[in-house]
Amino acid sequence: MSQDATPDPYVNSLKFGQRVQILRERRGLTQAQLADFVGISPHTMRKIENGQQKAPGLDMVLRIAEALRVRDLADLTGRPEAHVDLFVGPGHPRLAAVKAAVDSFELAHAVEPPRVGHLEARLHAAWRARHQAPNHREAIGKLLPDLIRDARALVRHAETGVDRRAAQSLLAQTYSLSQFFIAYQPDSSLLWRVAERGMIAAQESEDPHAIGVAAWLLAQAHRDSGSHHFDAADAVNREAVTFLEPLLPDASDDVLAIAGALEFELGYTAARRRETGTAWRHWDRANTMAERLPGDYYHPVTSFSRAVMGAHAVTVAVELHQGGEAVRQAARADKAVIRSHPRRARHRIEEARGYQLDNQPEAAIASLQKAFEAAPETIRYNGYAKTIILEEIESTQAPRRRRAADLATRIGMLAA
Repeated sequence: MSQDATPDPYVNSLKFGQRVQILRERRGLTQAQLADFVGISPHTMRKIENGQQKAPGLDMVLRIAEALRVRDLADLTGRPEAHVDLFVGPGHPRLAAVKAAVDSFELAHAVEPPRVGHLEARLHAAWRARHQAPNHREAIGKLLPDLIRDARALVRHAETGVDRRAAQSLLAQTYSLSQFFIAYQPDSSLLWRVAERGMIAAQESEDPHAIGVAAWLLAQAHRDSGSHHFDAADAVNREAVTFLEPLLPDASDDVLAIAGALEFELGYTAARRRETGTAWRHWDRANTMAERLPGDYYHPVTSFSRAVMGAHAVTVAVELHQGGEAVRQAARADKAVIRSHPRRARHRIEEARGYQLDNQPEAAIASLQKAFEAAPETIRYNGYAKTIILEEIESTQAPRRRRAADLATRIGMLAA
């Protein structure tokens, strides 16, 4: 290794401050930006990185880990005994089978393609299972290998341009479903393969809705890779919004909803950047689109709807670190019912983040318990939820500490 090479915090024995500096630079953040994210002065952050101040307590370590999207707490602390996966969940038992299906290439025509209507019905049932089953990864994980194989076979055997475009649309849907299963699992390269293949299939289909969904998921893959990918996420989102805009006056509910979901994603990324006005402006635009949808409508992939806009408002406030506003928005959002189990659980986690920012840890734990009840396989893979739980396990309040420890055991963070 060259003497000029950047040290690897995952290999070398480094001090806490050095690890923070290396990981911060890899995320493309300045000291001032990281300090702002975790709520301290740039001067204090500089002293932490220079080793002039002792390593902070658990609360600050977790906030730094969240800001830097550290996957394993041991990578930040340098203590192997502190091994905790934060923003990557455990590998699901069905991950290997899904990966094998994604990676396989059947060059011969040995697989008999299903009828288009049959594959459409199976995909519809799979999406329904994804939204209705608390163990949604298990529900779709067992279906995906056969769906991937059959959707590819349908594309290979298509005899006309119309048939091929229809088959590519179904393949794009299959890859979209796969991305929901793979997200936050320990195989980022597999996630990228699926996201990019989904976009290619969607473009080949020439189906505006399929293209919008693929763009929505590809933008999320960019954004969740860290702040240095925010521009790429915005570029994908804006391209898709521009592509769909001419269709909106006469759009179907599904096309209008995916356009609204893309508009909100622009606001979400802006909130991550702490661009308050831009974030809420995109939320307003998305909300205007949601108001055009029927009151009982839910987008089959993104859950975009009138009901979910309250949850989206909570997310914007949380990402802007506006704890009081997040709590106010959460109270309003409780009037609406989110039908999707994983989306409901995700909302409860965002609600918990808001309560934590507003210094209401008891309410935060209560919200995480509701998230577990809605969809255990959502909270099990969510780094923000784990961060809150870890912090409350250290609480000086015995009842709160016990509730946090019980929840940690139930989601598999602690041995039973």
